[in-house]
Amino acid sequence: MPPPQILVVEDETVIALDIEESLIRLGYGVTTVVASAAAALTAVAERQPDLVLMDIHLQGEQTGVAAAVQIRQDYQLPVVFLTAHADAATLAQVKSAEPFGYIVKPFDLRDLSVTIEIALSRYQAEASVKRALEQEQTLNQMKSQFVSIVSHEFRNPLSAVLFSLDLLDYPPEAFSPEKRHGYIQRAKAAVERMNQLLEDVLVMGETESRCFDHHPQPLPLLAFCQELIQPFGATHPMQVEVTGIGMGEQIKLDERLLRHILTNLLSNAVKYSPVGSPIQFRLSRQANQLSFQIQNQGIGIDKADQARLFDSFYRGNNVGTVPGTGLGLAIVKQCVELHQGQIKVESQPGMGATFTVTLEL
Repeated sequence: MPPPQILVVEDETVIALDIEESLIRLGYGVTTVVASAAAALTAVAERQPDLVLMDIHLQGEQTGVAAAVQIRQDYQLPVVFLTAHADAATLAQVKSAEPFGYIVKPFDLRDLSVTIEIALSRYQAEASVKRALEQEQTLNQMKSQFVSIVSHEFRNPLSAVLFSLDLLDYPPEAFSPEKRHGYIQRAKAAVERMNQLLEDVLVMGETESRCFDHHPQPLPLLAFCQELIQPFGATHPMQVEVTGIGMGEQIKLDERLLRHILTNLLSNAVKYSPVGSPIQFRLSRQANQLSFQIQNQGIGIDKADQARLFDSFYRGNNVGTVPGTGLGLAIVKQCVELHQGQIKVESQPGMGATFTVTLEL
């Protein structure tokens, strides 16, 4: 690992050079040395140091304390004050900047090293706690969204199943065979929908907990895709184009991850398109790159929605009453990233959508 990079803010040239030499002797890197608060703010933005050594009294109107406050607010970087002043008034002023350390000149190398190391350790610990709190907040938000969506998405399918079960209490002549068959088919579809919802939730749980691994194995890709596409062709004609892949050719991919990717994209293409409208499925290989492209003629996606399209539980503003949880595309993105690939979308409202997945082989 590269050594921590430190910005030195000191307006006395001789002292500044001594500090720089001391830091280099201790094994640290020095991004630059500046003499004013304004220059310090510019240097922080441009050089992005790991820590700032700040004198209190500097050239210009702004003090080192004011600069430290702004650096902490805008960049959340640790600041250590290095000054000849240790009176009560100065200390009271310094506290407002919440510094990570305070060294009184003259100093020795050991004191400087210990103060910097403690400051960096404290900064890393605070950053870890902050990340943990943010993850917990995100998790709590996802749990709330999950409860809300699952309760909503399960209600209608369960009603359909319950109604179909009630048919068993009626005599056979109460319903025609056609109606009875229709109700049973509705119940089956409802059970499949609930099963898919539970599958999506389990997959998201695996990806969030990092239990979803990438295990590529030789896969007869064309046969796999043909088998996957077939059920969707019952309601939407499938227009398939293949380039650069021969029948029977095996390519090392994770079958489970690829199934999640293509099934979710095809399901969405069908779900948000008029019955009977074609779905285009393009598969191509160029050198060590594999590309899947799925295009529909459906409702399309607004530009504002595209930025959050792959967030868990997020759904576009124009989906209307079309059922869904907002988990499918989040799962797709996770599976694509496990393949070290990329996914992009091109769409306009009312003009359909094209999803392109690119995987490195």
